[in-house]
Amino acid sequence: LGLWDVYASCERTGSLDSNIRNPVVNDFSALKTFCPLLEAVAHNGAESFKHAKHAAALGLPAYQLPSSSPANASWPFERKLAAWRVVFEKHGLIP
Repeated sequence: LGLWDVYASCERTGSLDSNIRNPVVNDFSALKTFCPLLEAVAHNGAESFKHAKHAAALGLPAYQLPSSSPANASWPFERKLAAWRVVFEKHGLIP
């Protein structure tokens, strides 16, 4: 399990993903080289999931998980947990 940003850099005023300008996507092939046992990529929200094709190009399944952003506060904790649990169970991270 690891945490990694999709964007190497970008410009953004405020915290809204819709304000992201000039994004530079991180090198997914470098991630796979650095983490050869990587089995899947779980994206934290829709903005990150826009780049799922980079994981797919490496033969990795990609999952869209609910964003941890306060903008997603309408989702109760149990609903977010259930979404994460599916991915964790599928890849043997929890029994």
